Amino acid sequence: MSKLGKLSLVVLVSVGLIGVVGMQFLRAETAKAPAVGLPKLVDLGAKSCIPCKKMAPILEELKKDYAGKFDVEFIDVSIEANMPLAQAYGIKLIPTQVFIDAKGKELWRHEGFMGKEAILGKWKELGFTFDGADLAKVERWAPAKKDTRSKDAVCYMCDGDINGKTAVEVKTDTGVVRLCSPHCYFIMYSCLTEDKAGFEKKVSVTDYASGKLVAAADAAYLYGIDAKTGRPWIRAFADAASATKQRQASGGSIISLPVLQAGELAARCGFCDRACYPADSAKVIVAGVHTWGCCAHCALGVAARTGKDIEVHQPDALTGDMIVIKTLNGQIASLSPKTAVAWFGMKKKADGKFGSAGCFHQGNFTSVENLKKWLEQRPLETGKLISIQQALAAKMKLSPQQIKKACKIGECKPK
Repeated sequence: MSKLGKLSLVVLVSVGLIGVVGMQFLRAETAKAPAVGLPKLVDLGAKSCIPCKKMAPILEELKKDYAGKFDVEFIDVSIEANMPLAQAYGIKLIPTQVFIDAKGKELWRHEGFMGKEAILGKWKELGFTFDGADLAKVERWAPAKKDTRSKDAVCYMCDGDINGKTAVEVKTDTGVVRLCSPHCYFIMYSCLTEDKAGFEKKVSVTDYASGKLVAAADAAYLYGIDAKTGRPWIRAFADAASATKQRQASGGSIISLPVLQAGELAARCGFCDRACYPADSAKVIVAGVHTWGCCAHCALGVAARTGKDIEVHQPDALTGDMIVIKTLNGQIASLSPKTAVAWFGMKKKADGKFGSAGCFHQGNFTSVENLKKWLEQRPLETGKLISIQQALAAKMKLSPQQIKKACKIGECKPK
């Protein structure tokens, strides 16, 4: 609640309009809304209160979308004429939302900002389901087609196809991990919890010219930026001479492994700290500081990790159209476009239960239709549609210990 909101209530108390005894009596005797045949949401606040201002467009949207299903009323308690209503409802903080049934009985109340989905969810919890309040049901629990690829042909990090000219191998005590590219190797490297000293000795990269494996530390790397996507590309070569020959055809800069590693680890996810490319990521603004979200869900996780309100600019996973999300007190304060939804990619684990499929299988979409088209193009994806608020709520429920372990790999080993 803003200082101005607090001041308004202090004034009410100081003139004797809200006393503890009187407040309880009036709340019991006079706060009953007239029976109008519809349940009602009453929001008590003030136009000068910042959280109340955030509530205003939500209330207007609810009033428009659910007209004839439940009533929505805003009471500005800073107006002298409305002070008796503040008494009657017995409010202590603003904004306060009061849920009332069709007979005028108070069912539940909440203090502070409350997002649209949280309001609709509470109505449902109270036994009221309004048409249009539920999300469309989009889910897939088994791949639309069988994955016929061998394990050696599937990237350990992203589950993508491995290109024989860019593959990376990491030797471990339990076998060899194969990755599709140096970038996926550095993502894995950034997630490792083991001692990384000398880790590069375990790593081999593919010579782009011959297709043969060479030690990562001995290779020369040709590095460039795709002019269309802004995404870096990396090609490894057995020696500088081979890299120089290729550079004449494709351009780019020849760099060593330490230089490449420094660049690859420069941009990190603000939630899980894994390496990411800005071109592939969501932009997250928190307390005026810009960071990144390596996937749609991790971007929202920045609110949980920092405990602060955030603004997320997340491209639609199908079209690239921008989705803008703003949070307040761990809830969605605004969403543009309002039709945006999230995909929660999930996979069946060894115990038969479903869990997160990882960052590479999550996404936000401007509409349900875009999600469906995306799924048509990705027959191996499994999971379900959820709301943006549900995606945020899942992150906000994480403990500090869970956040600390997010996306970390305890040891490098084959699947």
